[in-house]
Amino acid sequence: MAHIDYYFTTLSPFTYLAGGKLEDIAARHRASVTYKPLDVMALFARTGGTAPKDRHPSRMEYRAQELIRMAKKLDMPLTLKPAHWPTNPAPSSYAIIAAQKAGGGDLGALAFSFLRACWAEEKNIAEDAVVRDCLSAAGFDPALADSGLLTGAETYAANLEEAVAQGVFGSPFYVTDSGQRFWGQDRLEDLDLHLAGKL
Repeated sequence: MAHIDYYFTTLSPFTYLAGGKLEDIAARHRASVTYKPLDVMALFARTGGTAPKDRHPSRMEYRAQELIRMAKKLDMPLTLKPAHWPTNPAPSSYAIIAAQKAGGGDLGALAFSFLRACWAEEKNIAEDAVVRDCLSAAGFDPALADSGLLTGAETYAANLEEAVAQGVFGSPFYVTDSGQRFWGQDRLEDLDLHLAGKL
């Protein structure tokens, strides 16, 4: 059985635009997925990236155009300048880590619910009430928001170190057990073809 390590931040609009495609691909190929939320700003600093606030205006203008085009193409609602972005991604990331450990719900739906809350629903994913609502909607115990904070913090930090070691430098990023790396929601088709033995 193939395995995919999925590195991402709950703050990325490109990760939001991936929707549930990863889960569909994994199901089609009977591949397992480990969700590895991480601190993307620290990842940028470690791997030669630049935080959005520090990018040249021409890059940010192009990014805005791309996001609008992609959202229209995918027929997904997108708020280009969310009311609560950037915000602290740690609470939502810790919730995903705790939910993955606990099991019993839909992890893909949980990760996407945080992304949708930020980029389509104008919610602050650092707020406890939002974290609890997302956990509950995905079939998890909302009390997971209060549990495993130390483990969550340790795993969150470990995910960053592992990402750097695996050659990850952005979000979303997919690494297969064969060592193949795919960066961006626009490379999910290639991931699908790779798992099918065509790439």
